[in-house]
Amino acid sequence: MSTFEVLTTAERPELQDQFDEAFRPVWPEFIFHDAVSNQYVSKVQERFPLFDVTIVDGGKVVAAGWGVVLSWNQALGDLPDGYDGALVRSMTANELAPGNTLSVMAAAVRPDRQGRGLSALVLTELRQRAIATGLTSVIAPVRPTLKASYPLTPMETFASWRRGDGTHIDPWIRLHERLGAQILSVAARSMVISGSVDDWERWTGMFFPDSGRYVVPDALDLVEIDRDANVGTYVEPNIWMRHS
Repeated sequence: MSTFEVLTTAERPELQDQFDEAFRPVWPEFIFHDAVSNQYVSKVQERFPLFDVTIVDGGKVVAAGWGVVLSWNQALGDLPDGYDGALVRSMTANELAPGNTLSVMAAAVRPDRQGRGLSALVLTELRQRAIATGLTSVIAPVRPTLKASYPLTPMETFASWRRGDGTHIDPWIRLHERLGAQILSVAARSMVISGSVDDWERWTGMFFPDSGRYVVPDALDLVEIDRDANVGTYVEPNIWMRHS
């Protein structure tokens, strides 16, 4: 029977290489080239070590998740733009605007350990830590995994899709809802990823011979390619959810 060890990444820095090896394949390559994320994410472990959680089973990293603390006044209009906006707000907090909200930024499970409830374990652990430290809200800019199969469908429409039993069509949204979360709104510009045409061809393994909008594997929306300007731009929508 497995006995999981829950710890922070800072407590076991020697696991970092194993962490990268286990989880980088979970996301598409282009996700790692968001300029805002690359500017701030290296500071997250130092600033929010309590909310950088790793699950270890038998000495092996099997799941992980992390979040940031920011200020939010509970109004929909005060939500950050999304993933990028949450990072920026968390890093610019000061004594005059102390953080009151945990934003869960990511959670992942090793591909060979998925389907065993580890995602729920990570989310529950982060939520419990938020409660224990007196934070008043837990939110997340959720990246619905099934949306990549419907890149032409507006996120507002996708957010409303339900199965016959009333549960959401998307498994990641469904998990959050099973843990007590509710959909708040669409984060239309959650991440903005830009690169040269060569960059995008390298990240995706595709060719972009003409300017235009392209369906790209694992992208939730279309990628805009401008060959004259030698730039490709991807604006990823997410869905803001709030945990009770």
